[in-house]
Amino acid sequence: MTARMRLHPEAIGMGMTSQRVRDRLIERLRENGIVDERVLNAIRTVPRHLFIDEALATRAYEDTALPIGHGQTISQPWVVAKMTEALFANGAQPARVLEVGTGSGYQAAILAALGLEVHTVERIGELLRTARKRFRALGFNIRSKHDDGRIGWPENGPFDGIVVTAAAPALVDALATQLAPGGTLVAPVGGSCAQSLMCLRKDADGVISQANLAPVVFVPLLSGLVD
Repeated sequence: MTARMRLHPEAIGMGMTSQRVRDRLIERLRENGIVDERVLNAIRTVPRHLFIDEALATRAYEDTALPIGHGQTISQPWVVAKMTEALFANGAQPARVLEVGTGSGYQAAILAALGLEVHTVERIGELLRTARKRFRALGFNIRSKHDDGRIGWPENGPFDGIVVTAAAPALVDALATQLAPGGTLVAPVGGSCAQSLMCLRKDADGVISQANLAPVVFVPLLSGLVD
């Protein structure tokens, strides 16, 4: 199931934000190993240029991270695709997903475009308020909360999938406990010098396995709130 999205003319884009430019990004993602057509179609459809500053819009469909203020970034499209694809690996069909670190709102929008029930937590109030406006403009019903992402959202759990968009030295136990049996948690783990994108899977009996998906670079996962 795919969420209904109201695309205004500015969402469709022209020039460096046109559909042709988006299609080229999709081909690059395919060349770099992204194979899930559902994920590729969501990235093709969701207008990334609306999730960044207008001054950077011409770079929106480059396969690179971009600054969004407050020392944060919108993740590289390949990383967004890889993390999202991991939720559907091995035939998994997640329904409810928690995102830790709303940021620009782009990752949450990709998850919502795939028809998932998305819950997202952001510690920086200004970023969350802006992301909420984007969700409303695009017609996404995404549940969001201004809170410390390291705590997760326990009262709304457990979740079939958890996506963490900032790096911690180790997987956060509080988040792993909010993962439902059969669920998948994807998170960058490591310090400023070296990070790995880790995939944690919990089987039906609660037994956890881990896999290293790729080297990555993310901003740190911090505690506390900023308004």
